[in-house]
Amino acid sequence: MIVDLRTYTMVPGRLKAFLELYEKEGLPIQLKHLGNLLGYFVTETGTQNQVVHLWGYESAADRERRRTAMENDPDWIAYRRKSAEAGNVQHQTNKLLRSTSFSPL
Repeated sequence: MIVDLRTYTMVPGRLKAFLELYEKEGLPIQLKHLGNLLGYFVTETGTQNQVVHLWGYESAADRERRRTAMENDPDWIAYRRKSAEAGNVQHQTNKLLRSTSFSPL
């Protein structure tokens, strides 16, 4: 399994607006294309105003195929534009994680 771990740092005061827009418009599109949402979290301690989400894939090729389909979806393109115009996200990072032989996932 490959896990895509993404961390978004929001502009202070914009976390709620980001989550509302994402839940209403972005999440349904991602679930349609990416499918395996492992978790979606906000930070309680440490760096504040962060959203962390994890998506599971069978392989790097599976991830690439799914993400390519999503990036070509007109609804996703419209959502990304709307999200960018809202100016909620300050910084983004992502890591691809490979599970170990003894991992429960």
